[in-house]
Amino acid sequence: MKRDEFDEYCRNLKSTTHVVQWGGSSVWKVGGKIFAICSIWGEGREDKISFKCADMSFQILCELPGVIPAPYLARGKWVQVTSGETLSDDDIKSYIEEAHAIIAAKLTKKLRAELGLVH
Repeated sequence: MKRDEFDEYCRNLKSTTHVVQWGGSSVWKVGGKIFAICSIWGEGREDKISFKCADMSFQILCELPGVIPAPYLARGKWVQVTSGETLSDDDIKSYIEEAHAIIAAKLTKKLRAELGLVH
């Protein structure tokens, strides 16, 4: 998945905001909390996608070639996709949507209601 596709997908998730920070990284947030990043962190200069995972997803994904614990964020169960060969764009989109939901669920009830995230 290329950065423009990543940005377009994240832009269309509910109540997201976007900033460019940390050396040009595309950082997506919900309720002010980060759920996905497209950056050039790590080896090489190509874009890499990082996202928050559920515990089980983190364990499974980190066993795949081309997926590593995300630099600086692995302690929080984040992975970084370093190769476009491992996961399809649809798989990455599903994990990004899951990351959005994980982070949104951690927001206060009041903030979720303000953002229209309450079901």
